[in-house]
Amino acid sequence: MNGWQTLLYKEILRFWKVAFQTIAGPVLTAMLYLLIFGHALEDHVKVYDQVSYTAFLVPGLAMMSLLQNAFANSSSSLIMSKVMGNLVFLLLTPLSYWHWFVAYVGAAVVRGVVVGAGVFVISSLFTSISFAQPFFIVAFAVMGAALMGTLGLIAGLWAEKFDQLAAFQNFVVMPMTFLSGVFYSIHSLPAFWQTVSHFNPFFYMIDGFRFGFFGVSDVSPWLSMSVVGASLLAVSVLALALLRSGYKIRS
Repeated sequence: MNGWQTLLYKEILRFWKVAFQTIAGPVLTAMLYLLIFGHALEDHVKVYDQVSYTAFLVPGLAMMSLLQNAFANSSSSLIMSKVMGNLVFLLLTPLSYWHWFVAYVGAAVVRGVVVGAGVFVISSLFTSISFAQPFFIVAFAVMGAALMGTLGLIAGLWAEKFDQLAAFQNFVVMPMTFLSGVFYSIHSLPAFWQTVSHFNPFFYMIDGFRFGFFGVSDVSPWLSMSVVGASLLAVSVLALALLRSGYKIRS
């Protein structure tokens, strides 16, 4: 294995060794959402024809879990290394900023996809799910995880202590995730909030991902893919620039 592969393996092993916390925990949380909301609203909410509300929830919960855990993986790894002081050992290696980027974001994608797949597999025990457009399922899962892994990398570079990272997650990531259509269609919202939702990139990730299962969505899946792709490119350029400059890791 060369340098970036070793770092990628180390980052994957880091969360895999505590899989009960990093994988099983988020899957259980998503299942609680599914059981509570599905049971309470199954007979009262209808979003798409021929799609039960419980089935409608599954892609949203899977993507929500995927996004949150991809962000948590890269951000927590960096902040822990900075606080514990062992980041210096990475700085002593000949790894380039590209190697750092690929390893941290790659591990975030792996964790996000594993958690999302776990949510889907367990959810399939409670409702039947179709696969109308598998390409969009895979594309949005990988792009969404990469985007959030990159955003987590930026947050980890910026934060100097755990409470700063927690504030970023609680006041930015969590609200944008929950207000992205996980539990509802934006067409059920007042006109003002529908407009606001269109400025939330998380909405496009979840809506495009859901299209892959049911073949219907609130906006065109190609528009969603364009927005997610542009967002991924923007945060990737920023993350690479920060890594190249050594922002808050070389002082």
